[in-house]
Amino acid sequence: MATKTFASTGDLGEKTITFAELGRGAYAFTAEGDPNTGVIVGDDAVMVLDTQATPKMAQKVIAEIRKVTDKPIKFILLTHYHAVRVLGAAAYGAENIIASQRTYELIVERGQQDWESEFGRFPRLFEGHESIKSLTWPNIVVDGKLTVDLGNQRVEIWNPGRGHTQGDTIAWLPDQKVLYSGDLVEFGATPYTGDAHLRDWPETLQRLRELKPEKLVPGRGDALMNAADCETAMAETQAFLTDLYQTAREGVEKDMALKDIYALCKQRMDPKYGHWVIYEHCMPFDVARAVDEAKGLDRPNIWTAERDQEMWSALND
Repeated sequence: MATKTFASTGDLGEKTITFAELGRGAYAFTAEGDPNTGVIVGDDAVMVLDTQATPKMAQKVIAEIRKVTDKPIKFILLTHYHAVRVLGAAAYGAENIIASQRTYELIVERGQQDWESEFGRFPRLFEGHESIKSLTWPNIVVDGKLTVDLGNQRVEIWNPGRGHTQGDTIAWLPDQKVLYSGDLVEFGATPYTGDAHLRDWPETLQRLRELKPEKLVPGRGDALMNAADCETAMAETQAFLTDLYQTAREGVEKDMALKDIYALCKQRMDPKYGHWVIYEHCMPFDVARAVDEAKGLDRPNIWTAERDQEMWSALND
């Protein structure tokens, strides 16, 4: 059997960009399942939520922002630490970069390894990678909740619990019930769980469901424009995580080998989720982490470029 193309190295086609307006000063930059960027505009300033992977890629976001406002971009919110989300930050010239305390800890612990790992997996998303000069470091670290006033636009920021990573941070516009979830919620796209806390994530999603958002910008997928679609996205993300972890735990309890657990997960999950964006990319990483957690490893192992290749070959050859 031929080896599958590693991760997303075969995904080289250009994606169509959409800059959608969700409400007053609330926007979503999306591109056919690529990582989304949120934009919130107030009377005084702009906040960007996740920055794209490189300063060159970030210029596409800035071009869209400048079509709707000339207000200064003063704030960046890092919803978590992954390189495709944060390494474009330098392009915006923002005075303040916000992240949760738990995200800051992950940047310290594994930010460099993550950069190298993700660059190997997603070459198309790192266009202009030579313009990345360093890791992105927050100068505002949140332990709990923070409210930022952009001028007649109140943004509530908080880390609702462990999920996609230990530090996932959301932004909530309470006046309009608009939620920017980062990768805690996906829509038509496969959750990446390689750095996740799978037992906690469904409970964290439940806290987001209790907000009853009417508009939602997921980590990947189209911006959602009504409450029903928001609920569907959160429920489908929960279902994927539950199916993944329960199957992995079953395999561990039966003392199955990792490759056999992977085959079992694929057998059960392909019919339900196989059409989702980056499914084939994510599943080896997802199953590897689910098995680790089912065996009692609470803190995810650090992915390196070398570990990525070893795991991929072990499961796909």
